[in-house]
Amino acid sequence: MSILTLKDATIKFGGLTAVNSVSFELNKGDLFGLIGPNGAGKTTCFNIITGVYEPTSGEILFNGKRITGTPSNKIAQLGICRTFQNIRLFQSMTSLENVVVGGFLRHKTVLGSALCYLPGAIKETEKLKLQALELLKLVDLDDVANTRSRDLPYGKQRRLEIARALATQPQLLLLDEPAAGMNPNEKKELLDMVKKIRDELGVTVLLIEHDMKFVMNLCEKIFVLDHGEEIAQGPPSEIRSNPKVIAAYLGEAV
Repeated sequence: MSILTLKDATIKFGGLTAVNSVSFELNKGDLFGLIGPNGAGKTTCFNIITGVYEPTSGEILFNGKRITGTPSNKIAQLGICRTFQNIRLFQSMTSLENVVVGGFLRHKTVLGSALCYLPGAIKETEKLKLQALELLKLVDLDDVANTRSRDLPYGKQRRLEIARALATQPQLLLLDEPAAGMNPNEKKELLDMVKKIRDELGVTVLLIEHDMKFVMNLCEKIFVLDHGEEIAQGPPSEIRSNPKVIAAYLGEAV
């Protein structure tokens, strides 16, 4: 069953067409890779999916409903969440606090009740903390729950950002270059973790990544952009040997 569909999505900035008539579909449970050279339009696709930009033309469907032009906060409430190329944690907060912040998207307590420490607000906040701890366990960070995020090594900060995104209870998780800057061991741990997120939480994953070994070992479907246009899509076995992809991006079969 389709969870996300782009139909001829196009966005122009002045005279520049950043994404040109892009169409692809994700089914529930997919591990889907979006790849291409720098400047190909990958992050721009993320931005139109998550409401940062409104496409000039075309449409975006989430669970069969049109979300084109919907504001980012509403997109998150519908069940789409993302991470960014540059880590955006709350540096002075602990790991646990960072994940709890993500959970506040589904928080039902109004501000006045929280400020007055009413029983309902306290109970819900404690529930969020327990849920946050479970997510920290999922990403193998429960041992640093009380450590400030700025004191964590780079690889753990990346995993913490994913845990915070998961706290919003997404159906679709967008990861923008999650393996960037990681060493081989950290990448292997990340790959296993993303598979666990899909398998245990049932979250569909769409990711941008330049590490082709990582992409080929993780993703079941891959879409390739170049200069804002599709040049190929299909399973890794087809993408790695596609002449257009090799010429535009890979340089050689992988």
